[in-house]
Amino acid sequence: RYSTLKSMASFQPSPEDSQNIIRLLKESRSPNPEVNANIQKQLEQYNHMHNFNCYLALILGQVKSEPDEIRCVAGLLLKQNIQNYFGNLKESLKYIQQVLLQALLDPSRDIRNTSSNCLATITRGGGLECWFKNELNLTQCLCQLLDSGDMNGIDGSLSTISKLCEDSYTELDREVYGRPVNYLVPKLITFFGHQQVQIRKSAVHSIVNLLQSSSVAEDNGAGIFNAIIANLEPFLQGIFLLANDQDKEIKKDVCRSFVALLDCYQRIKPFIKDIINYMLHQTQDPDENLALEACEFWSAIAEMEAAIQDLQPFIPQLLPVLLKGMVYSEMDRVMLAAEDDDAHVADKEEHIHPHLINKAVNKRMHANQHQNGDDDDDDDDDADEVSQWNLRKCSASSLDVMSSMYGDPILEVLLPLIQERMQENQQWEVRESAILALGAVAEGCYTGMKPHLNQLIPYLVKVLNNDVKPLVRSITCWTLSRYARWVVSQPTNEPEQFFQPVLHALLTRVLDNNKKVQEAACSAFATFEEEAQSDLVPYLRPILECLVQAFGKYQAKNLFILYDAVVTLADAVQRKLNDADLINLLMPPLIAKWQSIKDDDRALFPLLACLTSVAQAVGPGFLPYTEGVFARCVNLIQTYYTHRAACQQNPQLEAPDREFVVCSLDMLSGLADGLEGALEPFVANSNLLQLLGECVKDEASDVRQSAFAFIGDLAKTCMPHLRQCLPAYMPILIQNLNPQPVSVCNNASWAIGEIAVKIEGDIRPWVPEIIDRMIPIMNQNLNRNLLENTGITLGRVGLICPDLVAPRMQDFIQPWCFNLRNIRNDIEKEHAFQGLCQMIRQNPNGVFAAFAYVCDAFASWGNPKRELKEEFTAILQGFKSHIGDSWPQYFGQFPQILRNHLTEVYGLG
Repeated sequence: RYSTLKSMASFQPSPEDSQNIIRLLKESRSPNPEVNANIQKQLEQYNHMHNFNCYLALILGQVKSEPDEIRCVAGLLLKQNIQNYFGNLKESLKYIQQVLLQALLDPSRDIRNTSSNCLATITRGGGLECWFKNELNLTQCLCQLLDSGDMNGIDGSLSTISKLCEDSYTELDREVYGRPVNYLVPKLITFFGHQQVQIRKSAVHSIVNLLQSSSVAEDNGAGIFNAIIANLEPFLQGIFLLANDQDKEIKKDVCRSFVALLDCYQRIKPFIKDIINYMLHQTQDPDENLALEACEFWSAIAEMEAAIQDLQPFIPQLLPVLLKGMVYSEMDRVMLAAEDDDAHVADKEEHIHPHLINKAVNKRMHANQHQNGDDDDDDDDDADEVSQWNLRKCSASSLDVMSSMYGDPILEVLLPLIQERMQENQQWEVRESAILALGAVAEGCYTGMKPHLNQLIPYLVKVLNNDVKPLVRSITCWTLSRYARWVVSQPTNEPEQFFQPVLHALLTRVLDNNKKVQEAACSAFATFEEEAQSDLVPYLRPILECLVQAFGKYQAKNLFILYDAVVTLADAVQRKLNDADLINLLMPPLIAKWQSIKDDDRALFPLLACLTSVAQAVGPGFLPYTEGVFARCVNLIQTYYTHRAACQQNPQLEAPDREFVVCSLDMLSGLADGLEGALEPFVANSNLLQLLGECVKDEASDVRQSAFAFIGDLAKTCMPHLRQCLPAYMPILIQNLNPQPVSVCNNASWAIGEIAVKIEGDIRPWVPEIIDRMIPIMNQNLNRNLLENTGITLGRVGLICPDLVAPRMQDFIQPWCFNLRNIRNDIEKEHAFQGLCQMIRQNPNGVFAAFAYVCDAFASWGNPKRELKEEFTAILQGFKSHIGDSWPQYFGQFPQILRNHLTEVYGLG
């Protein structure tokens, strides 16, 4: 049996202490800062009194002679103490719990809400266990209140249950406590039809919280979801009853529930037409917050294959609704404040978000995970700059998802609607939304849009060049970028038709006098660069002239996006950028920024990332700038470790930011890669290798990741200096051949391979441990790039020490062949396959069981170089001879396309 609300734990308050605490609570509301600070100190002293929180609970729940606002202040302080010092409440907790439960009956709703907040905070801190330990069953007590008929108790109980369903939902599904969710759900549903709006609101919100929490709780949410499904029929009856409630918050929860119930689509399928009609209606509600909740339904249902046939008849009704929702609201326009030319206005520091600083940095970090194939870099396409999720974004996202699921057929309905909204007599907000819609369907309806692009692209270029509204120009940049693939794919002998006009229009907008247009244009141009690649080479001078002019025009925030555009350009054209005139155009503004930014300014990060790509692209052309850049990077690393050592001695010092080390190492890698052997004298005359010894031991994975990438680049270009450090570096590299974290392991593996091909036989002492660590990696389902680099390094080590690696071939040959067959044909793959051939000669039996995989891997080369082809032919013919008369039967089991290739190229038939 558990204690009821009537049996209280003992606490004997001192009237004097009670009055003193009440006095302090009253005085704490003083507008005088000095008085307030003094009161806070006194209250802090009371915190050391073991039963102080009992007094706070008493004042909140039972001292009804005091004003509600003072009692609520006590409750807020109690909640704060529960949150921060839950472990110190042991002896007083039961009394506090019981007082708070009684306070749920208080006539004042403020007192009930404050008490329910405290109850939820207790449960969040100690779970339901802290109630059972005190012989209290919280959920049963709350149910007693629901059954009491007391309106105050019902309201207080529902308020508490709603918070528990949001914050402690996993506790409600635990078997040890009797799975309270199973009896709470049907009880909550009975209050859906209550005459008091607040009761209805709390009841439905509780179950919606459970629905939403079950979807994010993964395995832990199954019991919660099942409890609702077990009561689905009365729940749906109640939800349909609430669908026309006058309260907007209840309607929002009705919409949320329909979105969540899509997870059990077959159960709600009989009602889906009514649900769709209801959500169509609510998506058009004048209250944008309600419309947004309803709009979430469309992207969710559009992604469900099971719902395709059910939603399809409603598409002609839905598309106009989504288009209407994509129009900027008045609030959006106020938040954007993009009506004026503002390029001259300096950015406020609070508007420069950290993600802008980190964007280019992350791109470099991604790149230094050495890869052997194309890797999709999925940047989020953001059609506008209102950071808060809103109806416009949700509508555009829903249209995007629908275009992907339903494809070109929706254009039959959509394009006439868009065309009507693009007319010049329409308001600019409507025209802008039409252009947004064209961008939203660019991928899902690409084939269907292609016949229209001959007219659409010139129209968009015209808008970009002439429209007076910055937000129209901004969205047009984005939509053009969504069709960049088509623009670039047009015949190269007619660049003046599409390629040149789009390029010119984007570059013009890069220099727009509105900052939001600058940002959109710069981002769109970066996308255009990625698609165009070497097609940009004839236009490098006007491109650079534009970007250089932008360096003098942009404020701080857009500079980060401009850096990214330069990075993308350098990556696209590579050595074509190594032209004296082009370098003399590009480098002065970059070096000017480099010299103007202080060593402790995080704005260095994207600039370092930019210079890294430029150094790799221009190669030898970067040499005149190398001395200053190299020295500063070494100094940044030195400063970091000096500062960190000081912090270890004095913990009160602010810790240094390791991004300075990461970005500096990436910059040095770029120099090594671009300058090749020309970096050698800079390395020789510095303490860089000593500092690198600190980096490879750093506990931060991103520092080690960049350090190992740099070691690999140094192995290719400065091995005489690196060699002396290998006794210290190699054990650390081998130790990091651990797939967690993947990026560190990937770069360590790649660096070992580069070292191996340079020092050849001197790698021998480390080979046994290398293969002991790499073979388990090859046999796991891990990151593709990691498996490819590990396989390449195994092959390279096998090339140098085949006698050590060949005996272990049977342990890795099948996954080795499977992973290396798909990588591009380059020097690294060539080394790896040369190593494979050497190992097969040493131990042909080691590959016999996986010979079909070896044949497939050989075939991946297409038509290899003569020396490698001769090696492949000798091995294949040798196996054919070894199998003898059984060869035709054995070979006949190979896929037809593989047999044809091996017969044609190697005469293996």
